[in-house]
Order: sequence, then C-alpha cells, then structure tokens
Amino acid sequence: MPEFRRHIVITGAESGIGAACAQAFGQVGDHVTILYHSDAAAAEVSAQAVRAAGGGALSVQCAVDDPASVEAAFTQMEARVGPASVLVNSAGVNMSGVTVRDMTVETWTRTLGTDLTGAFLVSKRFLSGLGVVRPASIIHISSIHAQAVRAGGADYCAAKGGLTNLVRTLAIEEGAAGVRVNAIEPGMILTPMNQRAQDDGAVRHEMEQHIPLNRAGRPEEVANLARWLASDEAAYITGASIVIDGGLSLMAGLGA
Repeated sequence: MPEFRRHIVITGAESGIGAACAQAFGQVGDHVTILYHSDAAAAEVSAQAVRAAGGGALSVQCAVDDPASVEAAFTQMEARVGPASVLVNSAGVNMSGVTVRDMTVETWTRTLGTDLTGAFLVSKRFLSGLGVVRPASIIHISSIHAQAVRAGGADYCAAKGGLTNLVRTLAIEEGAAGVRVNAIEPGMILTPMNQRAQDDGAVRHEMEQHIPLNRAGRPEEVANLARWLASDEAAYITGASIVIDGGLSLMAGLGA
C-alpha cells in the first residue's frame, strides 16, 4: 500500500456531508476508510472520489448503533490499514417530524440509537484502537438543532443536544492523552436530508429567505471545516461546537 499522510475514518461517508469530508481529506493525501450503512455502491463512488482526489480509500459496512458491527468494522479496517488518527462521525438520521404525543418508542429509539448511541460507540472504539497514535482528533457532525429546537424534532434535537455534552465530556477526558474532540453544527446544507430543497427551487428559495447569507450551505463547506479542525492549525481547539449555518440560528427569536 502506498504511503499516505494520515488514516481517517468517516462514518456515513457514502453520501452528503460524510462523502464531502472523505473527498476533502483525500485532497490532502490522506487515506480514508469509508464506513457505510447499507449502500455499498454509493460507498464505492465515495471511495473513487477520494482516490481521484489523491488519497487512498477503503469502504467497510458498519451499523453505528450496533456494538458488534462497530467492532467488526474497526477490526477489519485496522487489519488492512492500521489505526486511524482522525474520526469524523457523520452518520445520522433526520428528525421524524412527529410530536412527542404521537411518537412511537421505536422512532425515538431509532433516532437516538444512530445519532447519539452511534456517536458513543464509534468514539469508544476509535479511542481503544488508537494505541500510540498521537495526536488524534474526533469530529462529530451535529446540527444547529442541538440548540434551536423544532416541533416534531424531539428525537433529533435530544440526540444532538446529548451529543454536545458527549463532545464536551470526551474533550476533558481525552485532552491529556493528546486527543481533541469537537462538534460541527451545520444549518441548512444541500444534502439528501434536504432533498426537497434540492429538487424544488421554490421550496429552496422560501427556506433560504430565513438565512442571513441568503443561501443554503454546500457539503464541501462543512467538509473544509472538518478538515481544518483535524489539522495542526486547530491544535488548541477542543470541546467546541462550531456553527456553520449562514447565520440561520441567529434568527431563532424573530417573530416573538
């Protein structure tokens, strides 16, 4: 295997922000392990994009809410590439759009399982596999809805709110060991989670009116931030939740 700069592992890297992150790290000569949930073809497209950008790539199936699946994925990855020094956790599901009154336990459990328990499981396994690899960095893709709640989003908002305190706790636990832990909180980004806005120009225009910069964000803009957070330029940043939303979250109190 050729020598690459670093080994990066990214969950949910078959689409959206995760795929953009994979390509961004490939552009600086990193090897990226793409952990995907079920779409092997999409994961291979991401892997090809990483290779075309100048990096190395491996795709491995992983259900982040399943401890056995996480263990198997990391074991396979480490056997083939060695331990990773950067984890970007981008796997997630969107809010259900169902009020608490009507939400099933299954819906609640599914969202929390992927968006919060999954973050815990992949962080735990990444840390146990580090060995002597230092410095190291964990970056969780969160959401402005960790702070700005929405009706119909109790499952998602609770998961992302919990993720904020997981990040903060990990930062103080792992700082002395040379591991930095941060979160990125995107607003409206043009990914499959915002498919209606991508497909319907009128819907997109209406949504963008609430954003001070007057446009939705692009996945590569989030990816560039993730790549920077994993770099030496961000070596003194840990426990932070960095908002990237064009100012959308600043509008939360308007109309009251």
